[in-house]
Amino acid sequence: MRAVQADEVHTARQPLLLALLASELTLLFRRRRTWAMLVALAAVPVLIAVAVRVTAVEPPPGRGPPFLDSITSNGLFVAVTALVVCIPLFLPLTVGVVAGDSIAGESQSGTLRYLLIAPAGRARLLVVKYAVVAVFCACATLTIALAGTLIGLALFPVGPVTLLSGDTIEIGESLIRLLLITSYITISLLGFAAIGLFVSTLTDVPVGAMAATVVLSIVSQVLDNLPQLEWLHPWLFTHYWLGFSDLLRQPIEWSSLASNALLQLGYLAVFGALAFGRFTTRDVLT
Repeated sequence: MRAVQADEVHTARQPLLLALLASELTLLFRRRRTWAMLVALAAVPVLIAVAVRVTAVEPPPGRGPPFLDSITSNGLFVAVTALVVCIPLFLPLTVGVVAGDSIAGESQSGTLRYLLIAPAGRARLLVVKYAVVAVFCACATLTIALAGTLIGLALFPVGPVTLLSGDTIEIGESLIRLLLITSYITISLLGFAAIGLFVSTLTDVPVGAMAATVVLSIVSQVLDNLPQLEWLHPWLFTHYWLGFSDLLRQPIEWSSLASNALLQLGYLAVFGALAFGRFTTRDVLT
């Protein structure tokens, strides 16, 4: 009898969880702030492409972001260059805003207690909040890649792409490689999103949580560039953020993707557990 009742409760909660996820996603993408951030990200590849097109000067090799000198010969490199430019600051900034606001924003506005009155439970609410941040990570990265591809097609010639290994691939396979790079960067942001969610459970001030989350990404990148801390580099969540260059070789080198995914999974497990511990013991109903 108890087993049957437990199955019925589990079955009843599944639609509730999906409804809560749909509600949170709708709320996120109804906010003007969300669309403003996505438009700002889309503007990065547009500015890069227009600047290169207007100046009509091919930058010397080694000057500027990686792949910048390849844009004039193939517009598909606009998206890759824009992703490289956005990874250190713009993507962490936007993801930090969404992650930092996830719990702290609800707490400040007084809506968190009402969410917890529903039978979703704290653990499920935390999972939904993280899922929403993860969806935003994917949307933000795809926005840059799509805007870069479209503006590249509009302003520059497009043809077979020469990889870092010297091999040449057709346009169709190039777009698949770009999708792989987008997936790689999305995975790279998942550990950072878990950190932001944890920070958001520590405070009722969303601006503070956003700022702290973004600062942590900057600190991690600074530490990753100090040769004196080389032993620490493989453990930093930002260490593999630019490792997607291995996807531009023939054959593809998957080791960076595997190492990155494993590292992000570790950060997700650790900071997800910390967020769960903090959130489930926090008094938010008074």
